[in-house]
Amino acid sequence: MPDTATPIDTRPMVLLTPAFIAITALVVIPMSFILVYSFYENVDLAVDRVAFQFGNWEELFSDNYYHSAIWKTLKISVVVTVLAAVLGYLPAYFIAMTTFRHKWLLLLLLILPFWVSFIIRTLSWIHILGNQGALNGLFQWLGLADAPVRMMFNEFSVMVGLIHVFLPYMILNIYVSLEGIDRNLEPAARTLGATPWQAFREVTLPLSLPGLAAGSLLVFVLTGGSYVTPLILGGPSDFLFGNLIYDSVVTELNWPMGATLSFTLLVLLGSVVILYSRFMGLNQLSKAFG
Repeated sequence: MPDTATPIDTRPMVLLTPAFIAITALVVIPMSFILVYSFYENVDLAVDRVAFQFGNWEELFSDNYYHSAIWKTLKISVVVTVLAAVLGYLPAYFIAMTTFRHKWLLLLLLILPFWVSFIIRTLSWIHILGNQGALNGLFQWLGLADAPVRMMFNEFSVMVGLIHVFLPYMILNIYVSLEGIDRNLEPAARTLGATPWQAFREVTLPLSLPGLAAGSLLVFVLTGGSYVTPLILGGPSDFLFGNLIYDSVVTELNWPMGATLSFTLLVLLGSVVILYSRFMGLNQLSKAFG
């Protein structure tokens, strides 16, 4: 009897092999080393002893200092994400719907901040929000304040700096989503009796939600992993979880504890990405940066 079994097509696996190798070499293996290092014991500055002990993890789960850092990181990440979504939707909508012939110029202006160093963009807020900055100078010139208003080195300045840096990611994802919407849908809704606001609320806004969700994911994850902006613009109590990792590795030279905190942050932010992928899919991110 002839063999009628369908041959297995191995071409997809062959094509995916380079990606699997790259992910394994650049992500899986390094993170495995970090996980193993989290069980080492720090005996002195930059002196670690090979061991399999749970002291670092016990300290993480029992110390309220780390719990408050996690809570503060999640809180600021949510606030920054919501504000970036509110502030980013209008310019994204304008760029997508404008009839300006040279739309590429608007997109160029959108990505132009990426050409400037992240640290320089963060430091620029000192000259805007500082006691001798532009805003305080304007307030005193207008007679709105007799003394400088304290706007620096607090949670407010940290969130302003984070929104400034990550807002283009939000705008870009929303723009890509809006650009893919059929332009005839809103006029069709209006011919059926909908007002401009109703047409936007019932047609455009729901169809743009995938881009809004993708932008929110990027802003949330990038904010949760930030440490430079709180380090420059924040005060002693305005730290995120990334700052604890920086202090453990660079300042205290306690690399096992830094590995423990790093893997914890990976799990927290990775869980958010997995939830997003489960309900929304990651294809919207590839559209924005493809």
